[in-house]
Amino acid sequence: MIPMVDLQNQDPALRAEIEAGLRAVLDSGQFVLGPNVTAFEQEAAAYLGVAHAISCASGTDALHLSLRALGIGPGDEVITSPFTFFATVEAILYVGAKPVFADIDPVSFNIDPVAVEAAIGPATRAILPVHLFGQPAEMEALQALADHHGLLIVEDCAQSFGARRGDRATGAWGAAGCFSFFPSKNLGAYGDGGMITTNSAEAASALLELRNHGSAARYVHHRIGYNSRLDEMQAVVLRARLKRIDDYNAARRRIARLYSEALADLPEVVVPAETPGGYHVYHQYTVLLPNRDAVRDALQAQGIATAVYYPCPLHQQPALAAAYQGQRFPVAEATAARCLSLPMYPELSDGQVERIVTALRAAVEAS
Repeated sequence: MIPMVDLQNQDPALRAEIEAGLRAVLDSGQFVLGPNVTAFEQEAAAYLGVAHAISCASGTDALHLSLRALGIGPGDEVITSPFTFFATVEAILYVGAKPVFADIDPVSFNIDPVAVEAAIGPATRAILPVHLFGQPAEMEALQALADHHGLLIVEDCAQSFGARRGDRATGAWGAAGCFSFFPSKNLGAYGDGGMITTNSAEAASALLELRNHGSAARYVHHRIGYNSRLDEMQAVVLRARLKRIDDYNAARRRIARLYSEALADLPEVVVPAETPGGYHVYHQYTVLLPNRDAVRDALQAQGIATAVYYPCPLHQQPALAAAYQGQRFPVAEATAARCLSLPMYPELSDGQVERIVTALRAAVEAS
């Protein structure tokens, strides 16, 4: 079986380093917000080129706490993509704001700046672009819109650690950047974890309190906060992997190139295209197919895992459908009906790629 991601065989060269770090944490007895967390935050901030990096318990919390810290709440509207994981919209709803959807670009799968501009209204406070599948959104255009209309940008970087536009990393554009360290991410932990980046000292101060029960000093609580802290053991893992993130992303890009070259002569298969000026880190390698479900079944029968990210746009989700009844986002809907993600992880071998491509070609021709 070729899995979507092979977590069991990750980091064979790093195992000794990580195990030594974990033993040191066990010996120290300091498990929450300790020296490894502080060091990881500093190292991540330096890598991403931001003034502040504040770790938290998950990528969902990163989004939620960012919106809280920036003062977004009831009566506010936040424009985002209908083609993303549900956590993106959950965070907006958590703070009492209203999600407003703008359709996606058919090539990048990211939110379309033209659609964003059309969606801006008097209650709009922020734009929340998602750097989907590791492809950076068109931040120059989105930033121009935000500047013109006096809006905040909160970036959903859950799938894009190491991606960039020009020489500027995702997470370094907006008022806040929100990262997930779920184990399958480009930079993954051994459990849940998240991080918020910002260049605002005021936002950073608020975030440090919000993640720790609203407290900046022990037993002194300046606001209602949350219990959303990264533990020392996850920080050990993340520090070790951060040193190799460029190598991991380069491996993903090489695998993506092998896929695209091998599928280039199949007109039925639309392969990912990198947007000009962007550095795609291929958290997922997602193609578009006319007979997606039949192809997926055929690959499964050959022992090849695939996934559909995402089969149901957010405005059609059962929890949201009533509120968005009658709204249509044709590109997102068409993409959801045709998208299929192939196995993607740095350890994927050339032989496995060849096997996947051979099976995919046969399935497409048969369908």
